[in-house]
Amino acid sequence: MRLMPYGLRTALLLVLLALPAAVSSGPALAAPPDRSDLRHHTATQISRFLASFYGDHGPTAYDRAYRVSQVLKDKQAATPEVDVLLCSQNRPLDVGIGPVTVAQSAGVGWATVTAHWSADATDTFTAYVRLDSLPIRLDDVICAG
Repeated sequence: MRLMPYGLRTALLLVLLALPAAVSSGPALAAPPDRSDLRHHTATQISRFLASFYGDHGPTAYDRAYRVSQVLKDKQAATPEVDVLLCSQNRPLDVGIGPVTVAQSAGVGWATVTAHWSADATDTFTAYVRLDSLPIRLDDVICAG
């Protein structure tokens, strides 16, 4: 048996390139699933995200640029005197994430975040994540007071 002058790889490539024309005359291909078929983030995933996002002392510059919604970016631009992600003006000594609640019907998950400023000074706020955000990102923060 004699191989074509192009070699086996080229011959296979030519055969594969010819396949779509043959397939197109067959039955129609199924449409790709819409976004509603995608799985939503779980409470565990949201908890891990928030722990990573807030870390020990608050979000990094990267987190602020790439892991927040446009809503939060606009909120921060409108309120430059306060860090809207921490509901404060300073970086905390420590950050704790409470249990995550997921409301599938509302398409959102949230947790209470506690910022520790000293042994007896803390602030809490609620951090929200849309269940369908891809990639996962912080959608909103509501300060406690």
